[in-house]
Amino acid sequence: MKPATTAVHAGLSEPRPGEPVLNPLVPATSYYADPDVIGFSASDLGDDAPHFYARWSHPSAAALEQRLARLDGGEAALTFASGMAAVSGLVLHKLQAGDHFIVSNVCYAGVAEFARTLPKYGIAVTAVDASDLVSVANAFRPETKLVHIETPANPILRLADIAAIAQLAHAAGAELSVDSTMATPIATKPLELGADFVVHSLTKYACGHGDALGGAVIGRRGAIEALRRDALIHLGAVLNPFAAWLISRGLETLPQRMAAHADNARAISTWLETAPGVTRVIYPGLPSHPQHELAQRQMKNFSGMLSFVINDGEAVARRLARKLKLVAYAVSLGKTRSLIFHIPTDDLLRTSFALEGRDAEAYRAWAGDGVFRLSAGIEDAGDIIADLEQALAP
Repeated sequence: MKPATTAVHAGLSEPRPGEPVLNPLVPATSYYADPDVIGFSASDLGDDAPHFYARWSHPSAAALEQRLARLDGGEAALTFASGMAAVSGLVLHKLQAGDHFIVSNVCYAGVAEFARTLPKYGIAVTAVDASDLVSVANAFRPETKLVHIETPANPILRLADIAAIAQLAHAAGAELSVDSTMATPIATKPLELGADFVVHSLTKYACGHGDALGGAVIGRRGAIEALRRDALIHLGAVLNPFAAWLISRGLETLPQRMAAHADNARAISTWLETAPGVTRVIYPGLPSHPQHELAQRQMKNFSGMLSFVINDGEAVARRLARKLKLVAYAVSLGKTRSLIFHIPTDDLLRTSFALEGRDAEAYRAWAGDGVFRLSAGIEDAGDIIADLEQALAP
């Protein structure tokens, strides 16, 4: 099935006379009968075991997991309570003391900060510019077990070549995890490009409406079931049934929303390239993006995220927060409503990314003194541009 059909039909149960055609919300319950079918320990959990305890699995999550796996082209998916829970669960499951972890040095801030906690568990970490294949190749060690990249990378939309990094990782005996939150399965299917795992913050585009938190890991069935038995069950970051149902409902319109997001982002970024005071616009769909050719190769949709640099950014940020009417001055991304937020470079380099030397210079070459990260919503593009124009005016 094509993505638009998969987004609606994958994970649906077989309809029976008198029952809902679409999956209903299954109310939360903490346990299911019969426990003797499984046993008491998670080590007894089989791949096709029925639901037993809601921290292990439940019907609403299972339906969402089937839909996510089909959309990303994976054998199975596992949902978590948040995107951060998905990443941290995967990393802690795959790594142990003595292992080495390579992570993109520009990625979701929470992931960057989490990676810096790993050495206290005996896990060595190298943060590397994932857009530079030479730097990635040079980062491998004999003990490297996992590489984690994000593409497009938050907040400067720098890309990583998934297929090339997958080859490097597998040649070194390591696995590759790709955070594809910004791209979504509509734009990029990392598993088809050689990745072992795909990670999504379902809070963003997958849900799309800003009313639920969630995360997911998609990959081969055996690997995902092992992740369930270890990370999900023992760390306890289970996705609640109502959030699972909201996200599953949101996925039904993901293909249509992503088309609208991308159309609007292209229109806004094209307008911004000529807007007064704007010194740089970063959008993978623009020919001016340094990696536009790579974007064309591995993205079928350029997503709704764009960033731009403007003179006197902090003063402009205060003005936008005060004057914007349609666009919300707020964090997060991937919602139906347009969102914008200013991210000062000095603050990010000092805290979340902790970049120095050449890495800091490389980041500043993209971001200047700070970027405005804009998540284009699905409103009329002309209305979004008009609101930005009036707010940017001195």
